[in-house]
Amino acid sequence: MSLAVLSLACGAELARAVADRLGTTPLPVEERGFEDGEHKIRPLGSVRGRDLYLVQGLHGEPGLSADEKLVRTLFLAAAARDHGAARVTLVAPYLAYARKDRRTKLRDPVSIRYLAQLVEAVGIDRVVALDVHNPAAFENAFRIETVHLEARGLFVRQLIATLPDRPLAVVAPDAGGVKRAEALRRSLEAALARPVPLALMEKHRSAGVVSGEAFAGEVADRTALVVDDLVSTGGTMLRCATACRARGAVEVRAVATHGLFTGEAARIVEDPVIAGWLVTDSVPAFRLPDAARARLTVLPIAPLLAEAIRRLHDDGPVEELAAEPVASAEA
Repeated sequence: MSLAVLSLACGAELARAVADRLGTTPLPVEERGFEDGEHKIRPLGSVRGRDLYLVQGLHGEPGLSADEKLVRTLFLAAAARDHGAARVTLVAPYLAYARKDRRTKLRDPVSIRYLAQLVEAVGIDRVVALDVHNPAAFENAFRIETVHLEARGLFVRQLIATLPDRPLAVVAPDAGGVKRAEALRRSLEAALARPVPLALMEKHRSAGVVSGEAFAGEVADRTALVVDDLVSTGGTMLRCATACRARGAVEVRAVATHGLFTGEAARIVEDPVIAGWLVTDSVPAFRLPDAARARLTVLPIAPLLAEAIRRLHDDGPVEELAAEPVASAEA
């Protein structure tokens, strides 16, 4: 069965970059809007018997909310199945609603589970996502196959090429990020062949109020790398960076896969407490002004996605790619 890549118009740039790495061109898609707000979407090329990879980030953007993007993506996948696609894989580097994976208040939703039910209902066979908030919750929410990719290898290559020659520390800005920070710490330690310690900042959030001052770990006279899956306003990163500097860190750098940069993010990104921000292009930094964007180092994810798709299409060892992206996602 032949491979095909497709996307909504809003995801065309990423889909083209992925398709280029695979030696193909994206399948054309028609999108028509109607005066009442409804729309029609369909693949324009034949999908019968093909192995389709729908490459579409599900973040909101100007003129298209996350909800609208999700519905259009589901409709496109459903149309492809209706017209004979052999297999449909949703490749969503940023997966909307993945953060709401448990109940923290009375009558709370578990949004990632509801998202999974929608995805399964339209006939999608598999979901590929990049650095979701809670990988275990992501895997457990779906009854279809899930593939969790990591940007860790992209970050390690960039960091070892650009960091100053001084001791490092990897810092988790809250307890929920310890596993993620520890994975990066291990990869850096292996690449540098020297010890890289782990530190942790306490954080509690209730009704939008953040508290917690405890800090464990040694960052004095080191470059501290504060690691998270995503940056929203950036407040958590800045809070942790300030604590690191107060404890003697020479400099602090922020590392996160998804840069949403909402609210007061521009002010925080420009704050000199953090020397630089390392993110991927899973979410374009369209909310930031030029001055703030200039402080970002943005790594492309198309090579990683393309390699994952190639392995999935060929029934190759994609699990190894997720576990050791350093060796597998060559730019």
